[in-house]
Amino acid sequence: MYKIPTEFIDKFTHLLGEKHASELMSAYQENPKKGFRLNPLKYDYTNVKYNLDHKIPYIDNGYYGEISGNDSEWIGGYVYSQDPSAMYPATIADIKPGEYVLDLCAAPGGKSTIIASKLKNEGVLVANEISSKRAKELRENLEKWGTSNVIITNESPERLVKKFKNLFDTIIVDAPCSGEGMFRKSDDAIKYWSQEYVLTCQARQQNILNCAVDMLKNNGKLVYSTCTYSPEEDEQIVSWLMKEKNLKIQTIPKSQGISDGHPEWTIEKFNDIKKAARFWLQDKIGEGQFAALLKKETAQCINSNLDMITSPSKKIRSNIKNRIQVISKDDFKLINDILHQFNLPLYLSKQLDRAINKNNHIVIPALSDEKLKSLHVISNGIELGILKKNRFEPSHQLVYILAQVKQNNVYNITNESDFKKYLHGETLQVEHHITYGYVLVAFEHHIFSFGKIGKDSILKNYYPKGLRR
Repeated sequence: MYKIPTEFIDKFTHLLGEKHASELMSAYQENPKKGFRLNPLKYDYTNVKYNLDHKIPYIDNGYYGEISGNDSEWIGGYVYSQDPSAMYPATIADIKPGEYVLDLCAAPGGKSTIIASKLKNEGVLVANEISSKRAKELRENLEKWGTSNVIITNESPERLVKKFKNLFDTIIVDAPCSGEGMFRKSDDAIKYWSQEYVLTCQARQQNILNCAVDMLKNNGKLVYSTCTYSPEEDEQIVSWLMKEKNLKIQTIPKSQGISDGHPEWTIEKFNDIKKAARFWLQDKIGEGQFAALLKKETAQCINSNLDMITSPSKKIRSNIKNRIQVISKDDFKLINDILHQFNLPLYLSKQLDRAINKNNHIVIPALSDEKLKSLHVISNGIELGILKKNRFEPSHQLVYILAQVKQNNVYNITNESDFKKYLHGETLQVEHHITYGYVLVAFEHHIFSFGKIGKDSILKNYYPKGLRR
């Protein structure tokens, strides 16, 4: 671990006093707190090998403990490893099924997976990440979680606001920050820290939030969070939102160990800033975190952008139709012949008539393409699979969707050696399996891939090449 900068120590000694600052600096020398969440979208999701005795109090299905990226639970999307403190912000907005939600700085996907669990495949989640590299990681994590109603974008807030003005019920801004709460996990956070960098982050956060507020509908909720401690990026940002954007800070639940915000660290000294939440390392419930919930209340009537999003112009519809084909009767039969070999979640069965053919990729979009025109969209809804010559090949994304209901057409790998071989891309010899053709493949009863059993009793490997290990 890099040495904590003297300037940082002096700053927090001034803010906290010698006793509490000393406790914080001592806590930086301790090991990070680990946590994980179970995926409630999966069938039989509590069937995991982990100790579930140490519940995280502020989130359903959250536990203290450590998991491995080699576990079948992780590979199948049944669990997500996350800092316990970082689970908190996405819980405080009380998101309901059917809402339109934006996770503006979404990678690697922890908060988005919490949001998706709360939406229960109803409504729409736009998960945005400005970094193209991190957007790919975001997509992988959300697909494993089994999301169906998610649009993943790789955009700047400035471009998103042109499309989504006054649209969202809830927006999560887990803002890029100076990372002071992550010092014991990241040497880079210590290495790059300076007071000048704190002020640079503050300006960036204000720019992001300017766009976020404009995308929020009237009475919509904004969750603002960071993994840093500097008041310039925390209470002072909330104070700015209250003063300049006329947002109203809301009361949020705080379990034992979660501290209040500090109005005295702002110029305005709004007493309500106490409603914000701070996670201090010395309280031993997670890494450093700040979170606040605010509400947009405007006196004038603001028209939502939803009408434009749901009713595109004739010109846009015409342009999009040139790229989308109607699924033919013969192709639909090919698709159904495969899908009917498995049990489909009810919501998926109801949406099959919305499927479209995009260059032979069969997709059920969360929002139709014309509504997202001009945006860099990484994925939109569910890709069921791809049409090839006289056949339909189901997508890997569909694996994680099918794992949400009990399945019968499953080949369960019985030993870890074969599991590792399959993850590596090898075929397996199958015994005592009477079904031929496509099957779901599982290990320890955690579904993670498609496979195809031939008459020679060989399980052909359909685990994606980009995921093999």
